[in-house]
Amino acid sequence: MTKRARASTINSQSSLPGKMQVSTSASPTKKTRRDIKFLPNKVATVENATKADKNPPLFQLEHVLKICSKVQPASKGEAVVYWMRMEDLRIHDNRAFSLASAQAVKDNAPLLVLFVLSPQDYIAHDRSARRIDFTLRNLRVMKDTLAKQHIPLYTITHSPRTTLPDRVLSVLAEWKASHLFANIEYEVDELRRDIKVCELANQSGQVQCTFVHDKCVINPGKVTTKENKAYAVYSPFLRAWLPHITDKPDPLACAPDPKPNDLSIHKLAIYSGLFDSSVPAFVEGFELKLEDAEQMRTCWKEGEDVAHAMLSRFLHTRSRASQMGAVDPLTEGVKEPQKEQSKNSRVVKYKDERDRVNADTTSRLSPYLAAGIISGRACIRATMELSNAKKVDASRDTGIGRWVQEIAWRDFYVHVLAHFPRVSMGRPYQEKFSNVQWETNEEHLQAWKDGRTGVPIVDAGMRQANKMGWMHNRVRMIVAMYLVKDLMIDWRLGEKYFMEILIDGDLASNNGGWQWSASTGVDPVPYFRIFNPYIQSHKADPTGEYIRYFVPELAKVKGKGENFILRCTDVLTATCQRCMNHLQRLPKSLDILHLS
Repeated sequence: MTKRARASTINSQSSLPGKMQVSTSASPTKKTRRDIKFLPNKVATVENATKADKNPPLFQLEHVLKICSKVQPASKGEAVVYWMRMEDLRIHDNRAFSLASAQAVKDNAPLLVLFVLSPQDYIAHDRSARRIDFTLRNLRVMKDTLAKQHIPLYTITHSPRTTLPDRVLSVLAEWKASHLFANIEYEVDELRRDIKVCELANQSGQVQCTFVHDKCVINPGKVTTKENKAYAVYSPFLRAWLPHITDKPDPLACAPDPKPNDLSIHKLAIYSGLFDSSVPAFVEGFELKLEDAEQMRTCWKEGEDVAHAMLSRFLHTRSRASQMGAVDPLTEGVKEPQKEQSKNSRVVKYKDERDRVNADTTSRLSPYLAAGIISGRACIRATMELSNAKKVDASRDTGIGRWVQEIAWRDFYVHVLAHFPRVSMGRPYQEKFSNVQWETNEEHLQAWKDGRTGVPIVDAGMRQANKMGWMHNRVRMIVAMYLVKDLMIDWRLGEKYFMEILIDGDLASNNGGWQWSASTGVDPVPYFRIFNPYIQSHKADPTGEYIRYFVPELAKVKGKGENFILRCTDVLTATCQRCMNHLQRLPKSLDILHLS
């Protein structure tokens, strides 16, 4: 979820069921027993968060990697291993995979791919069963593809997560590997895990570790202020980010594909059996119900080819109202605009239509970007090819520029995560807001989760998320701000629920969006500005088709605009009144919901 144009907001807090209380004190507010039960239990202490910020794990890892680069394995070794992660599920344009392949060719050794399923990590990070299922489906596709290149992809499941580094080194020793390659993950736990892996490898003297940046277009640590500090505001970050696109080596360069292994790998007993292993059908505790699994396979098909086909359609085809809901994004019937009508493609119209939710006005690539099935570099290269440009368009004045800015937003939030690890430790970026006294109404929280608040656009958005595992970005902001600033419920509970149900759950972007909505994060909306869900609804869904589609109770409500929204509210209020009594305090006419 990213912050886009400053939208229509309410400057009054009179309709809120609670009142935001801000303290600049560093001491935590005393919580009642009910609060302790209701709030997440993963919030680090101020001291631990401050310690992490002072010495970010990313920079600790980079220091250890410098030592690793000087370590020469005691023996040549018989294999090179690429450790694939949840955020780089692709073969093409994969930096660590490409480097591993080059090393394997140099050493005349087989290239092996390892993937580790870590259920305890998934629990700790609130991973959705949908995201895990999506991961497994993509692993199966890649396993089949790599097998044709005589490269085995071997999947293991490991618990407890505290001993995962030892398990990885044990596998490397079993395979007699001399080199380990991986792309860097930026969450605190994952960085600390990788530090431990490198330290164990250095101690053994048998394996050289090479972990590289791949997730961002511009690597964390590259975009800094004149004082060599990380940016905490997006606009100056973007201005500093853009010139780095022309750095050398080229950050947009496509990494070479891995080379096939020699056929002789099938004659080596230690490696030939790896081809016979299978990717698990599910991870225990993260099973999907049959109906949900089928829905996910319809909306979010697996594979790099699918991701690139979706990108192509976004760049070359028009939006369609029929593609608004839970449907196959690559369904037939789309018409590509003629060259002279290229101004009608979705990306060209993105500047003006990106906030419309009643058609497929966006790329819907977020699940594929979050899982690394397609790279941000590939997306930018495609926009340059479309416009036949030598420079990257990241302006506010064009559809392409606006979409490239969204990719820059993804970079921004990863950079924030890397430089200020406190945000992945349950702490607000702005510590002065750590003592906000949130409401503890579990009934309201559940109504929000279920899409039973009585506010049409909020209910439609939550039901879309529950059904599709995905939600339009504009609606993410609407429902997030409604939970935090209308219901006054802790933003961390909303952040957690999004991770639990969304197929594109990404800690950096998800946390950044929620902290923006709650006014606790980097570059936030001011705490006194509140999205008006009714005016937002009128702008994002002017015909009401989005609401009618996802809220079947309103399917027969006719009209559009203000009258439609008010009639929908009356219908929903009647069914949601018991659990959402606060609606009695909300204004019933758009006339008194003024713009800021």
